[in-house]
Amino acid sequence: MAANPEKHQPFNIMIVGQSGRLQYEAALFAASLRHCDPDFPGRLIVAEPQPGPNWSEDPRIKDPDVLALLARLGAEIVPFDSLHFGDSYPPGNKIEGLKALPEGEPFVFFDTDTLVTGALGDVPFDFDRPCASMRREDTWPTPELYGPGYHEIWASLYDKFGLDIGPTLDLSEPADYWHRYMYFNAGWFFYRCPHEFGQRFTEYAVAVQADPPPELFCQPLYPWLDQIVLPLVIHSFGGARQTIPEGLLDGDVTCHYRVFPMLYARESDRVVDVLETVTAPHPVKRVLKQHQPIKRMIFHRKGHAVRALFDRDNLPRREQMIRNRIKREKLWMR
Repeated sequence: MAANPEKHQPFNIMIVGQSGRLQYEAALFAASLRHCDPDFPGRLIVAEPQPGPNWSEDPRIKDPDVLALLARLGAEIVPFDSLHFGDSYPPGNKIEGLKALPEGEPFVFFDTDTLVTGALGDVPFDFDRPCASMRREDTWPTPELYGPGYHEIWASLYDKFGLDIGPTLDLSEPADYWHRYMYFNAGWFFYRCPHEFGQRFTEYAVAVQADPPPELFCQPLYPWLDQIVLPLVIHSFGGARQTIPEGLLDGDVTCHYRVFPMLYARESDRVVDVLETVTAPHPVKRVLKQHQPIKRMIFHRKGHAVRALFDRDNLPRREQMIRNRIKREKLWMR
């Protein structure tokens, strides 16, 4: 489904950038945005955690070449302090980093391991009704045989924050089947104000981390904490499972690839073409080849060896099966 060419409400984009892998993914995100949506009118904000007691090492981007490339691509680095998370839960950056964005201005958050493949500015976001990525598997919860089921677990979370689970249920799905319950991948989400969303996201995450309902006794909180509380936050702001047209994000306009071997294994020819096109210019290539997975998968063309292992029209049902096949061939990198 193609994006609507009609112009919509302007917004800012947030990704997280810090030392290590994320700095290269941030530069790649910026390069793909500028290539696929050169007229994007909003700001691209790279939220950068600052040193503090929750980090054992300085998390800031220190490579001057990466910083120069991000600036060249029009990305703005905006600092924030990690008051609740850090080394103990790096995905908390997406929660706490929202306070780095301008208050009262609509935003769309993307995980840094995302490639822009179309015109983001043309996506008809309803910023009063948030939603998030439905490209997910049943990673959480994992009910025990004689323990609380899906309904008891999810209902306990909604009850904890005084929310009504009823409107979130997909009653076309069987009782106690995971699809019945609103569950997102936290790879993207949006709202009209990052401070309102971030404050509630933080409040809910900290509360569940500190005092989970008894029904969660046997359930892992990590690394799923952001995805556990995201449905609650979205529901609390009047959002739903799907408030924008299907086929745009996680479709024609963006690709949440996660790791490069998975991109080559399962994504479309269009995604691979965008990836290899935006990384080809020398100023981009010179910086990104410092990251070994990018160097080997893209520039040494190991990604095409991965791609030859799979039929995109007949992929294994579960992501783990794809990962295992790549690892057996000794082509896995992240």
